[in-house]
Amino acid sequence: MSDALFPTYAPAPMTIVSGHGCTLVDDEGREYLDFIAGIAVCALGHAHPAITAAIEEQARRLVHASNLYSHEPAGALARALTTRSGMARAFFCNSGTEANEAAIKLARKWAFRRDDLRRTTILACTGSFHGRTLGALAATDNARYREGFAPLPGGFAFARFNVVEDLAAKVDERVAAVIIEPVQGESGVHPADVVFLRGARRLCDERGALLVFDEIQCGMGRCGPLFAFEHYGVRPDVVTMAKALANGLPIGAMLANERAATAFAPGDHGSTFGGSPVPAAAALAHLRVRDELDLERRVAERSEQLFAALRRLHQKHANVLGEPRGLGLLAGVPVSDAFDAKALQAAVRDRGLLVGVAGGNALRFAPPLIISEREVERAIEVLDGALQSP
Repeated sequence: MSDALFPTYAPAPMTIVSGHGCTLVDDEGREYLDFIAGIAVCALGHAHPAITAAIEEQARRLVHASNLYSHEPAGALARALTTRSGMARAFFCNSGTEANEAAIKLARKWAFRRDDLRRTTILACTGSFHGRTLGALAATDNARYREGFAPLPGGFAFARFNVVEDLAAKVDERVAAVIIEPVQGESGVHPADVVFLRGARRLCDERGALLVFDEIQCGMGRCGPLFAFEHYGVRPDVVTMAKALANGLPIGAMLANERAATAFAPGDHGSTFGGSPVPAAAALAHLRVRDELDLERRVAERSEQLFAALRRLHQKHANVLGEPRGLGLLAGVPVSDAFDAKALQAAVRDRGLLVGVAGGNALRFAPPLIISEREVERAIEVLDGALQSP
C-alpha cells in the first residue's frame, strides 16, 4: 500500500497486477481463485472480452460529454434497465452510496411535491449498510462506521430487520420512505424474509410511504434474477444499483416507478460523471453477456452446489463454522467466537483463495457469476484444508 494514500483501508499484503476469468494474479506471479469478485463487483469475472471490447470501442468514440447533453450509451442503458425492471425512469451516478443518496432525496422531494411536509424520515433497518457519505451513513446501522462523524444528518430511524411488527409500529405519517436491502451483505449476509418484504410493501401502500430496495450488493443477478426483488415477488417503488452494473467500472443507478419518478424536476439532483459513456457502454455489454450465458440458470446451479458444500463443511467443522446463509451466489458463513474470521481469511489466501469477511466474524463468498463447478469444488477444498491445518 502506498504511503501517499490515506490509510482508510487495510489491504492484504499482496499487489494485484492482472486478472482473467475468476483468477487474480499478484506482482510475484501467484494466482488466486477469486471468491469475492471485488466485493460482488466483477460478476463476469476479470478482463471479460466483451466488456473489454465495449470499453475500448466507446473510449475511441466518446469518453465524456457531461449531462448538459444527451449521449446514446446512457440513453440505451436507461431504456434497458427500465424495460427489464418495469420501472419508469433511471438516474445515473458513480457508486452505490450516491445511488442511495439519490433515493433519499427523491423520497423527501416526493413528499414535498405532495405538500406532505411531515414526511421527512427515512426508515432503515437494523443491520443495514447503505454507504459512507453522511446521508447514507445516517441510514446505516453500524456504530463502527458512524463513530467520529457526528452529528449525522437527522431524519433517519430504524426498524428491526425481518420483524414486521416493529416495522408496522414505526411506519407513520412522518416516514417518507422505507429502505431495505433484500439481502444484507455487510452485516454478515442475512436475507430478508419474504413475509417481511411483503409486509413492508403493504405498510408503505397503506400509510403513504415509498418502498426503496437497496440492491447495490445483492442485485445484478447475484441472487439469480437480474433484480433481487424478482426473487421475492415484491416490487419496490425505487431500486438502487451499482457494484456489478459495469463489471468493475464506477457507475450507480437509481430506478423509480412512475409514481416516484415525478418527484424530480430539472435542477433537483445531478452528477457530473453519472452515466458517462464508457461505464454505460460496459454496463450494456454486461446485460448482453448475461442474456447470452443464461446467468440466472447458472447462478441457481452453482448456488445449490456452493451451499450444499458449505453445509457439509459446517457439519465437518462445526466447532469453527456455523450454518451458511445467503441467496444465490452471495453466502455468509459465521465463524465461532473462539476463532478469528480474518485469520481464516488469511489462511485460505495463503493457499490461493480470496474470500471476504463481514458482520464482524463471518466469511463472505461472492464469486463471479461465471464461476465453474470445478472452481467451486476447488474453493471448498482449500477452505477444508485450511480448517484441518493446526
